[in-house]
Amino acid sequence: MKRREFIACIGGAVAWPHLARGQPRALPVIGFFHGNKPGGDAGARDGIRAGLRAAGFIEGKNFVFEYRWAEKHFDRNAALAADLVSRKPAVIIVGGGSATALATKGATSTIPIVLAFGSDPVELGLAASLSDPGGNVTGVIFRGQHAGERVKLLAELAPQAKTIAYLRTGPAYSNAVTEDQTAEVAAAAQGLGRQLLVFKADSKADIDAAFKTLVSKKADALDIAAHPFFDDDETIGHIAALSLRHKIPGIFIQRAFPAAGGLMSYGESYAEGFRHAGALVARILKGEKPGDIPFDESTKVELIINGKTAKTLGLAVPQSFLNRVSEVIE
Repeated sequence: MKRREFIACIGGAVAWPHLARGQPRALPVIGFFHGNKPGGDAGARDGIRAGLRAAGFIEGKNFVFEYRWAEKHFDRNAALAADLVSRKPAVIIVGGGSATALATKGATSTIPIVLAFGSDPVELGLAASLSDPGGNVTGVIFRGQHAGERVKLLAELAPQAKTIAYLRTGPAYSNAVTEDQTAEVAAAAQGLGRQLLVFKADSKADIDAAFKTLVSKKADALDIAAHPFFDDDETIGHIAALSLRHKIPGIFIQRAFPAAGGLMSYGESYAEGFRHAGALVARILKGEKPGDIPFDESTKVELIINGKTAKTLGLAVPQSFLNRVSEVIE
């Protein structure tokens, strides 16, 4: 099959595909660049498609996607971003952390970029302000990482948990957001009178070693940091399996964790946040400039619990807790 080439339109606006004098015009390309694996950020791609569909953009009908995945090898970001830019997409959607966003911005100052991440684009130098970004970058911010709230939820559902393990990234992947989350978790644990054990992991072997130690230290519960390193289905599934095998109640930011057998998740809906990103992409495809579009914020927060896992762990879920649950997975 011949590779479809994107035809850029004068002035930055993208024309809807049509037949001109019997000659078909190539479909606009939307680039999608993510720092994780293809299985990462469950619901992200469905959310983007939903946001585009609501504005009349249907994949394969009036646009096509072109994907790039760093697969957690952030040293590849610059090369992958440059390669995607060379395809001349109409817009590039970027997820999976600040390193991926910075690499994409470094590769182009003209192609519109729509971010969907949890960092501050102004602090990173990606935008002049949230309300008036300027330049070629706008997007959606997952503002709340909810680190302290996750600790409180663990303590509420597992009141016997006196020692809480916190699994975060190590030197290979950590950033300012990681340190802020760790401080928030430590403060929440202290406020609840719980002991906190912090473990750093930059690989599957590190995760296994952390579990070996936290089990030996008799940790009663586990909180997993909100970071792209932990976001792919393989890693989430591995941590969920370990937590279930060792009967440790765990919580993560993504639904994929309880869906894989972990106890629960609490955090902003990735599907909803990326739906907002898709809506921003549609506005750009219709002619708006990214620098004129204020950053959006994802505000839909979900508490999801695996009912079967709760029973396996011998946890009684009070009705007052269930009243706040968005979904029970059985």
